[in-house]
Amino acid sequence: MKQQVSIAFILSLALLFSAGCMKMGPDFKRPSPGVQIPAAFQHDTTGGNHALLQEPWWRTYGNPELNSLVDQALKNNWDIRQAAARVMEVRSQFLQTKADRFPSLNLQATAQRQRQTVHIPVPVFQGTTIQIQNQQKRETTDAFSLSLPLSYELDLWGRLARAEESARASLLEAQENRRAIAQAVVAETVTLYLNSEAIERRIQVLRESIESYRKSLRLAQFRYEHGLTSILDVRQARRILAQAESSLPVLLQELGTAQQKMAVLLGHYPRTRPPRTHQSDYFKELPPVPPGLPSELLLRRPDIMAAEARLRALNAQVGQARANRFPHITLTASFGYASDELAHLLLPESSLWNMAAGLFQPLFDAGKLKALEKVAQARYRQGLAAYAKTLLNAFSEVENGLLTRREQLERRKRVLVLLEEARATQVVAEGRYRRGLVNYITVLDAQQARFQAEDSLILVDLALLTNRVTLYRALGGGWDRNG
Repeated sequence: MKQQVSIAFILSLALLFSAGCMKMGPDFKRPSPGVQIPAAFQHDTTGGNHALLQEPWWRTYGNPELNSLVDQALKNNWDIRQAAARVMEVRSQFLQTKADRFPSLNLQATAQRQRQTVHIPVPVFQGTTIQIQNQQKRETTDAFSLSLPLSYELDLWGRLARAEESARASLLEAQENRRAIAQAVVAETVTLYLNSEAIERRIQVLRESIESYRKSLRLAQFRYEHGLTSILDVRQARRILAQAESSLPVLLQELGTAQQKMAVLLGHYPRTRPPRTHQSDYFKELPPVPPGLPSELLLRRPDIMAAEARLRALNAQVGQARANRFPHITLTASFGYASDELAHLLLPESSLWNMAAGLFQPLFDAGKLKALEKVAQARYRQGLAAYAKTLLNAFSEVENGLLTRREQLERRKRVLVLLEEARATQVVAEGRYRRGLVNYITVLDAQQARFQAEDSLILVDLALLTNRVTLYRALGGGWDRNG
């Protein structure tokens, strides 16, 4: 019993002593971004500090179908599932690394039976002398033991503590990468949905133009049959109709491709469906996305958080490599029983114990451990460069998104004016052609300009809607970090 108390007492002292030991290498501090962060984004039109929406940002579109698609993507997407499995893997690796800082206690039991020939010296009287003769004997012996071996490494230099710190940071990196993948999947889902709707509207406009060109062809044929115009007008009407009809399969193909990508994103079999019709007043200008302060971006973007966690892990690995150059001290102990009879194994007189301390210090390795430390330092500098680049890219994406929104809103105003004038010009040109006041080229130019303006309006609306997706993703999403 005293031996057990002694072992427990020594190990308790070792744990307390190790817990207060130093950590080699520098402690992590968030690095400077390398550039001066402004007080506000240059192209922010919201007028100051605004908090992001905490609800899922895609719900601001007010589209139940879109909300359902995003929910399906978050539930069924295989990239998100793969990232979640990666988090589970890294979490297990962290627990494995953390376990190295605790004592290792095992149960060991052996039972052995051995039979061997034993030479026994026996005195033999021969006359007046005594001689020793060896006699052989077959002997069977048993051996039983039961013990609890224990080992523990004193982490005097913080090597194991730095390893745990690195593993914990790697776990945080995996979690942030999972969030980044989830945000990317949501953004792609919303973008594909908006793009599909835009293609359907473009198909709708193209079919309207085809019908308009057919009417113009019938008018040109009527005028030609009555000698009011030449065959050239008919040929030109047929040419512009054929050109419009040849564009339809291209848009249908683009729509089908987008629908197939969406199906794969949702974890479904890639199928297509016919285009739907949409109302002409579909566009609703949403309020601007509040970007908040540039400094807040460091705490929102998962890719920035992942880069910082990666840098934290690399910093801890520098300390781990430096501590690896110092002595390793290991404590071992064992308590148990040993007997040649199983019935006597657990008797007090069969007990045994031992304690030992070991030290391992490399004396000559041709600079191997020093080189490994320099490798860790070089990797940290690489991580520092990657962190700075990630940060600058994040600021660039936000500023570009804000700039794009401003310019696309201005472009939309001009396209609306263009469309209004194009529609009026078409009406005038067709009326004057019926009266024989202009040639058919004027009508064709007016029709093409009108339908090109219709198509341009759809594209600029798509740019504005997808720009909102880009902004929310650049700002780190509009949902709670714990969601």
